[in-house]
Amino acid sequence: MSESWVFKDGAAPVSCEVALETLRTRMAEGALETWLTSSRGRLLAFVTNTERAMVMLLDGVGDPGEHAVDPGADGWSDGFVLANGQDDEYPDHDTVPIEEAFRIVAGVLTTGAPPSDAAWVVDR
Repeated sequence: MSESWVFKDGAAPVSCEVALETLRTRMAEGALETWLTSSRGRLLAFVTNTERAMVMLLDGVGDPGEHAVDPGADGWSDGFVLANGQDDEYPDHDTVPIEEAFRIVAGVLTTGAPPSDAAWVVDR
């Protein structure tokens, strides 16, 4: 069985194309934190400030997971507003430019893993 994904607040599995469109729409509407859950119980987090995004993949609730990185980035970015209203700031090396984030999300949704050329750190 292949892995399927649903938005945390959705009931039906979504295609990669629908998921990316939904992420872009949510971002434009100011919803900057989005979670998807897979049929295998994995979680995919997408938290953005509209310019950069933290993309995390967890094996389940409580797993420290793994996340996309930008090894050459320097500095910090803020404006990562969570659903509970908390406004976070992250080191740029722990986030990626927004288009790279969408490419990574597409890889995870279609193959179960980030693209092989994406910079990625395991936090377990």
